[in-house]
Amino acid sequence: MRGARTFAVALPALAVVVSAVAGPFLAAHPATAPVDIPYANPSATAVLGTDHLGQDVASRVLLGGWGLLLLAAVIAVLVTTLAAVIGAVAALRPAIGALIERTTDALLLAPPVLAILLVMLSWPESGTFGLVLIAVVIGTPYAARVFAAAAARTAVSGYVEVAVASGERLSYLIFREVLPNLRETVATQLGLRFVEATYLVSTAAFLQLPTSLGETNWALMVRENSAGIMLNPYAVVAPAAAIGVLAVSVNATIGVLGRRMVTV
Repeated sequence: MRGARTFAVALPALAVVVSAVAGPFLAAHPATAPVDIPYANPSATAVLGTDHLGQDVASRVLLGGWGLLLLAAVIAVLVTTLAAVIGAVAALRPAIGALIERTTDALLLAPPVLAILLVMLSWPESGTFGLVLIAVVIGTPYAARVFAAAAARTAVSGYVEVAVASGERLSYLIFREVLPNLRETVATQLGLRFVEATYLVSTAAFLQLPTSLGETNWALMVRENSAGIMLNPYAVVAPAAAIGVLAVSVNATIGVLGRRMVTV
């Protein structure tokens, strides 16, 4: 019963991800090929109508998601991995933990959108690398705090104290003793960081920072077609719904899994 509920909650996100990955094989038209007049109503040629350039909205939605999702997944994995290691170090080495805490406090003060604007406008040639870099720098501090709190109890457990007394290296303590006992935290944070990264990448794409994200992505579709929302609302609603459904479904799935882990 619980498994069925979890699957039902996760199904919308899975549908969006599968559609984005399979989009290049399912799209009826090339992303930049005009098929009708701008903002045409849905028809047999374009089931969701056309955008501001007369391009097929459905095809652009299918083609515009995989890059955004891939970039968000990369950011989520990097942030979660780095934060897990930092949190474990902070729990095992209180002196280092205090330094990390002060550093993360400073980084937490930087608003993500402002950081994107400052970095991407002053370093435009950084492209996608710059976006990933700033997302990791901004996203890691809070997650590291979460991991440090979760690792604190494990760091003072008997088996860790035995390993320390045996002279085991810090790397051994982190990867063999602490992190394997934080699987639930890792899974939860990975999902949360993915949602955060999706919003961050979408914001950057909406601002066209960087331009290397491509001409076809959901956030850019929202920006380009907002002026014609009354003529063909699907040109805005479809890509916005894809982002929203993905974020809400992943977030709900994390909540269900978190409650299951607590009750197990």
